[in-house]
Amino acid sequence: MRATFIGPPGAGKGTQAMMAAKTLGIPHLSTGDLLREEVQHASKLGLEAQGYMKAGKLVPDSLVLAVLRARLARPDATRGFILDGYPRNLDQAKELERMVALDRAIYFEVNIEELVTRLVERRTCATCHRVYNRKTQPPRVPDVCDDDGSALVHRPDDNREAVTTRFEVYQKETAPLLSYYQRQGILRTIPAMGSVKDIQVRVLSEMR
Repeated sequence: MRATFIGPPGAGKGTQAMMAAKTLGIPHLSTGDLLREEVQHASKLGLEAQGYMKAGKLVPDSLVLAVLRARLARPDATRGFILDGYPRNLDQAKELERMVALDRAIYFEVNIEELVTRLVERRTCATCHRVYNRKTQPPRVPDVCDDDGSALVHRPDDNREAVTTRFEVYQKETAPLLSYYQRQGILRTIPAMGSVKDIQVRVLSEMR
């Protein structure tokens, strides 16, 4: 199963991708995590990406794709994978298609008010980047990661104004992917409302 999870910021893509990947025994691939891994290992790609990051610039699509290509070449990805939040636009989708054919594009449908509520309460591990929500998916100890004991942080852009802006950017750049994958017959839409477990059941039903 080779899938991508699509949805606006706060839709739950990362949490659901991590859970589904574990259940299905395939890797969960976030391009942000992959870039950080390359930087940490001081690889050729990582050093190149680090230059853009330090300058506060976006890492070019060509470099992101090169990092992704290298990751997909590893043995554990031969049985499948779940892409988390990639591709983000049509150009990336077309480049990805030249490299690998997807089996599913799972769209997480959620309204803006729900997104604001979720993101205001979202906290992220400063070390492993695991995502929590203080109301719906809290850590066992407040503001401490269950996995490594690191402090949880609140992103400064997780506020109503910033979330609304990010949603508008998503609508302009990423939403066109829905019709793109619909034409390919691989798009599946799930309501991304309710408990994490309920949403996971819906996700897995579309991944079998």
